[in-house]
Amino acid sequence: MNDVIDQELYERTKSLLEPGEIELVGCIVHTHLDGQADLEMQELTVDVHDVISEHADKGEAYIYAGNDDPDFSSNQFQGLTLEDEEFVWECQQLLREGTFDLVFYYEAGVDQDALSDDLAELTHVDRVTPVP
Repeated sequence: MNDVIDQELYERTKSLLEPGEIELVGCIVHTHLDGQADLEMQELTVDVHDVISEHADKGEAYIYAGNDDPDFSSNQFQGLTLEDEEFVWECQQLLREGTFDLVFYYEAGVDQDALSDDLAELTHVDRVTPVP
């Protein structure tokens, strides 16, 4: 396992993956983006969406912002398939210690190492912490 930068965030992310209807795994995408870099953070979320969607192999997907859903927070998003709105991923954008960490979780079965490697190559990403 990678060294964990923020143990509390890792444990909170891991708790989101507790057994439910589907088995989930996740990752924390650590960035150097500060609270003033909203546009870059949104663009990074779209780039991460593309990478996770490709690895999930569920077909074309879109980002649902949940603006019309009172159960969604302002920095919470989902990736859903175009065809039947099947879950692909969900994320929360967290501003922690002055920079954004993006917490993504998605259905287990994805090659975590390959996904983490691809995410680590994206612009603005400092490090990726997989969460089994």
